[in-house]
Amino acid sequence: MKLTEVLSMLGGIGLFLYGMTLMSTGLKNAAGDRLRQILERVTSNRLAALLVGLVVTLLIQSSSATDMMLIGFVDSGLMPLAQAFGVILGANIGTTVTAQITAFDLTALAPFLLFVGCVIVLFVKKPFIQSISTVVLGFGMLFVGIGMMKGAIAPLSRTPAFIAFVSALDNPIAGILFGIGFTALLQSSSSSVVIFQTFAQQGMLSYHETVWLVIGAAIGSVTPNLLASITASREGKRTALLNLFFNLFRACLISSLILLFPKILTAIQSLSPGDVARQVANTHTLFAITAALIALPMQPLFVRLTHLVFPPLPEETRLKEQKSLAYLAHMEKYPDSVAIHEAQLEVNRMGNFARENLGIAIEYFFNPGDVEKGKRVAELESVVDYLNQAITDKLISLRSRNLSEKDIFRLTKMTQVTSNYERISDHAENIAEFTDRIKNENAVISEAGLSELRQMSDMVLKTLDVSMDVYSNNHLERLPEAEAYEQQVDDMQALFIEHHINRLMESKCDPLGGVIFTDMCTDLERCSDQAINIATALLQEKKY
Repeated sequence: MKLTEVLSMLGGIGLFLYGMTLMSTGLKNAAGDRLRQILERVTSNRLAALLVGLVVTLLIQSSSATDMMLIGFVDSGLMPLAQAFGVILGANIGTTVTAQITAFDLTALAPFLLFVGCVIVLFVKKPFIQSISTVVLGFGMLFVGIGMMKGAIAPLSRTPAFIAFVSALDNPIAGILFGIGFTALLQSSSSSVVIFQTFAQQGMLSYHETVWLVIGAAIGSVTPNLLASITASREGKRTALLNLFFNLFRACLISSLILLFPKILTAIQSLSPGDVARQVANTHTLFAITAALIALPMQPLFVRLTHLVFPPLPEETRLKEQKSLAYLAHMEKYPDSVAIHEAQLEVNRMGNFARENLGIAIEYFFNPGDVEKGKRVAELESVVDYLNQAITDKLISLRSRNLSEKDIFRLTKMTQVTSNYERISDHAENIAEFTDRIKNENAVISEAGLSELRQMSDMVLKTLDVSMDVYSNNHLERLPEAEAYEQQVDDMQALFIEHHINRLMESKCDPLGGVIFTDMCTDLERCSDQAINIATALLQEKKY
C-alpha cells in the first residue's frame, strides 16, 4: 500500500470523525436546552425513560453526550440512579441510527451537501439556521470522508500483512477485544461501527468478522463516560458503571445467542441480501434493541451491582433521605385541605435545611479549618435546590385543583417563601466560598473586622429564627421583633463598612480581605432581607 493511500485513508477517517462532531454539535445547538429539560423530566416509568434516551440520542447523534448529561443529573441529585438506567438503554439503541444512515450510499451527494452547508454558514447569521447548516456541513463531510476511506483502503485488502491480521479477527474474543480497543481510542461507538461497516463494504472484513467488532464497540463506547465520572461523586461513578455493566451484559448475551444459534446472523443477512453495509447496520440495531428489552426488567439487579462496587456511605444515605419529599410524595391521594397542610410542612422542612446551611456556613467562616463543614454546606445547598424545584412543581400541580381564594393565596405565598429559603441557602454557599478564598489566597481580615462580622452574623440568625417562627407557626405578634432585628442588621452593615474603610486607610486589613469583608456584609444583609420577606408572607391572609 502506497504512502499516498495511507494518508488518504487517514484523511478520510479525520474528515468522517470531524463531520460526526459537527453534526452532533449542530444538533445540540439547534435543540438548545430542550434536550436537557426532556431528560430532567424523565418519569419513573422504565419504558418511558428508554424512549426518552432513544429520542435524545437520535437528535444529538451521540450516546456519549446523553450519558454524560445523565452522569451530571445523577451526580447533582436531579435524577435517581434507577431512573437513569432506562435512559442508558435508550441511548444505546439511538446511537445505532448513525450506521443505518451511512448504509445509504450518499457519497455522490456529499459535495453538494458541503456546498449548501458552506453557503448557509457564510451568508445566514441566524443562530438556529447556523446550527442546522452545521449539521448539513457535517453530514456532507461525513460522506466525503467515507468516500475517501473507500478509495484508499481497496488496495489494503490485497496486502498479505493485512489479510493475516484480518483472519485473526474471525476469532470472537480477538474481534471483541479489537472492537473495544478501537472504540476506546476513537471515544465513539458510532464512528467505529461506521468505519467497520466501510471496511466490510470494501471486502476487507467479512460480515461475521464485523459482527464481533460491533459487539466490542458497544463495550468500548463507555470509555468517555468512565473518564468523565472520575471527578464525579460516587453516584456519578455508579451511573458510568451502570452503562459498563449493561454493555458487558449485552456483549455476553449477544455472543451467547450467536454461538448457540448461528442462524441468527443468516436471518439478519437475509433482510438485506447483497448489502453488507445494511446488514451490519441492522445487526447493530437489532442487537441493541434485543439487549435493552431483556435488560429493562432487570433494572434493580444492575443498580444493586453498582452498589456492590460502590457501597452507599452513611452520608450518602442521609443525603438521599434529605433529597426527597417527606410530606408531598403522595400528594395526589390527599384532599385539598390535607394537601395544603402537608405542603406547608414541606416548606417548613426546606426552611430548616436552609437555616442549618446558613448556620454551618457562618461557623465554617469563623473556623476555616473544619473542612467537613464546607462539604456539608455544599450538600445542604444541593438538598435545598432539589426541594425548591420539587416543592414548586407540587405547588403548581395543586393550583390546578378547584381551590378557594384563601388556599390559592397560601400556595402563592408558599412558592415565594420557598424561593426566599433557596436564596438564603445560596448566600450560605457564597459565605463558604469566601472562606475558601481566605484560605487559598491567604487573605487577611483584622480581628476587629472578624468581631464585627460575628456580631452581624448572630443578628442575622436571630432575624431568621424569629421570622421562621412568625411564618411557620403564624406568630404574627413576633413580627415587630423580627423587623427590629432586621433594622439592626441594616444599621450594622452601614456602620461596619464605614469602620472597614477606616481600617483599610490605616492598612490594618489587606485589599483582598477587605473585598471579602464587604461581600460578607452584603450577603448577610440580604439574608436578613429574605428573612423579613418570609415573616411578612402571610400578613394579608386575614382578607380571605
